[in-house]
Amino acid sequence: MMISTRGRYALRVMIDLAEHGDEGYIPMKIIAGRQGISLKYLERILPALTRSGMIEGLQRKGGGYKLTADPDKYRVGDILRLMEGDLAPVACLGCSAKACERTEYCKTLPMWKEFYRLTNAYFDGIMLSDLAGGKIQSFIPDH
Repeated sequence: MMISTRGRYALRVMIDLAEHGDEGYIPMKIIAGRQGISLKYLERILPALTRSGMIEGLQRKGGGYKLTADPDKYRVGDILRLMEGDLAPVACLGCSAKACERTEYCKTLPMWKEFYRLTNAYFDGIMLSDLAGGKIQSFIPDH
């Protein structure tokens, strides 16, 4: 499984809004500059976050975007699933997957199901406030 640029950038946007929540509505241009994300790419990400109700936008002078809830109310898993559609490691476990004819005798299915469960549990256990506050540390050495 690989998280797309869209998913990674959405997390960066949400972290930025969490870190600057006391500043009110943040203009898209400011977010783009701080995060090194093009305005064109943000124009693809922000509407999905707005439609989901995770952020709200104000389209006037002094407008921009802000979180609709406290950062400790957002699970990273929800943000990633919104952007990625699913975190399934194999197609047969995806949201829109057709029933697989091998399900009854697939030797690897239990492994994939457990990996899927662990992935969702891991990301759902991390809150946006954890990322914004730098509370997540890697236990895997850098390459």
